[in-house]
Amino acid sequence: MRINMAQQLKNIFIFLLVGIYSSKATAQLCEGSLGDPVVNITFGAGSNPGPPLDASTTNYMYANHDCPEDGYYTIANSTNSCFGNTWHSLPEDHTPGDVNGYMMVVNASYNPGVFFVKQVDGLCPNTTYQFAAWIYNVLQSYACGGNGIKPNITFNIETTSGAVLKSYQTGDIPLSTDWTQYGFFFSTTAGTSSVVIRMTNNAPGGCGNDLLLDDITFRACGPLVTANINGAADSVDVCTGDNSVFTLHANVSTGYNDPVYQWQLSIDSGASWTNINDATDTVYVRPAVLTPGVYLYRLAVSQRENRNVTSCSIFSNIVSVGVNKYPIPSASNHGSCVGDTLFLNANDGDLFSWTGPQNFSSNLQNPFILLATELNSGTYYVKVTSQKGCVTVDSTIAQLNTKPFVNAGNDAEICEGTAFQLNSAGSNNITSYDWAPVSNLSDSHIPNPMASPVETTLYVLTVANNQCKTSDSILITVNKKPVANAGPDKVIIKGQSVTLNGNAAGTDVTYEWTPNENIMGDTTLTPVVNPSVNTMYVLHVISNKDCGTATDTALVKVYQQLYIPNAFTPNGDGINDNWFIEALQAYPGAEVKVFNRYGQMVFDNHGKNIFWDGKFKGVQLTSGAYAYIIDLKNNSTVIKGVVYILL
Repeated sequence: MRINMAQQLKNIFIFLLVGIYSSKATAQLCEGSLGDPVVNITFGAGSNPGPPLDASTTNYMYANHDCPEDGYYTIANSTNSCFGNTWHSLPEDHTPGDVNGYMMVVNASYNPGVFFVKQVDGLCPNTTYQFAAWIYNVLQSYACGGNGIKPNITFNIETTSGAVLKSYQTGDIPLSTDWTQYGFFFSTTAGTSSVVIRMTNNAPGGCGNDLLLDDITFRACGPLVTANINGAADSVDVCTGDNSVFTLHANVSTGYNDPVYQWQLSIDSGASWTNINDATDTVYVRPAVLTPGVYLYRLAVSQRENRNVTSCSIFSNIVSVGVNKYPIPSASNHGSCVGDTLFLNANDGDLFSWTGPQNFSSNLQNPFILLATELNSGTYYVKVTSQKGCVTVDSTIAQLNTKPFVNAGNDAEICEGTAFQLNSAGSNNITSYDWAPVSNLSDSHIPNPMASPVETTLYVLTVANNQCKTSDSILITVNKKPVANAGPDKVIIKGQSVTLNGNAAGTDVTYEWTPNENIMGDTTLTPVVNPSVNTMYVLHVISNKDCGTATDTALVKVYQQLYIPNAFTPNGDGINDNWFIEALQAYPGAEVKVFNRYGQMVFDNHGKNIFWDGKFKGVQLTSGAYAYIIDLKNNSTVIKGVVYILL
């Protein structure tokens, strides 16, 4: 479509010339009964765009997009924002349920003429058919200044030799927001089984004259045939096992000279039909059918010479008999203890009606009783009705039992490494015992097992009586035994003090040091001591939970003065292999440096009290004298001397 003033004037002139020879007719769709579609042209389905039509079908040019130009067409499953939204945007074609179905999208040529030709085969001679097609004037009302050209189509049905059997003109197809079906009926002549459908566009191209075409059908047209069941209904429902016999009636208006009748049955929702033996009258007595399913019936009517030819037959409306299975409620209940909620359950229905003890009633599918008592025990009945009215009654027996009573005992404390006798008590109706966790129990399925927990543990005892369970718990607190660690031995020079580095563990413990002489803070883990002679201090860690006492010792060695060994023998015999100044521990941070005779430093303790193994950079030094310098870092005079390596 294009908007061009000169071209529009030309189009109007052409339109006036065509209009002199054209006339508008009303749709002539069949008013009787129709047969199944003999031909149903839907243009297929798939992704956009669809494949072009055969060259013999149209003289328009094919466009591979959904907005073709003047004189072009395409096969598409949608239109979207064509020509600045002057076309309707359609998300799908006309065919119901046709996923990604195609339609023919036509932008008419400037010159009127034939745009669609199709030969249709498989028709019956001397038979009336309805031809119909769905058309959509795709132009928006505001396009072309509101004066868009309207499509105007002439349909010709011709014999293959060119004789016109019927011609029908749509007239101007108005603007719309929906599909419109156009059609008429025609009769084939003797010996005619194929016809040609020819569609001519009478309107000029230009601004407008754009259309969508879909679902072209040929269906036999004949007398009006109406069917019913037992003289009135078009559907009935029975339940499995119902032996009812139904009579199907059909009324056939005049129209066929020598009609024949055939009742047909479909058990696949109308996808296929089969003839019923000996059902060749307008009345058919349907025997009882016990197998569940939906049974569809229709009466096929045709001229005698076309008997049992589907393409030549017309059909009544469809009547149905539904054979419906009875519900299977599978009634059940759960919640079998007094004080619990009793739940009732049923399935496979549309309506539910419960009755039971204590005048219980409910129309819920799954009702429940809160805080059930023993009086709620008994049989519960449920009447289940399906959507089609089939009824089944089922029942379930609820047995509500009194819950057992249990006391797991009083919480207790034990010392690490000991055992405790659990001592539960309960009612006489207990049938099983289960302790958890089961680890460190002598037997988890008896009322009074022996427990030896490693850590504090909450033991839960669950007892049962049939389906009823009750639980209670007992907390066994495990008090850890005391653990003592007096820390490393210490070295001091007489007159100095040193801090002991004790550690203690255990549940609720206290501690003290002995002897309590020359000590400050004997009930702490880090007392300060200043013995005058070598003294062994003992750390006592005492459990306040009666779980015993633990001890450990730390030796405080007292030197009268700083003793520096003057020789050592690093020969690997395990005796005096290192030069170690033990008393130096009394001076944290003291620096020791050793030099060979060339003044090269061969050892440096870096302010740490470590030994010298007589090596320099991993190589054993030779025997001889080595000078040392010791700085105690206490503002005292640097100590100098000689140490000998003896090998």
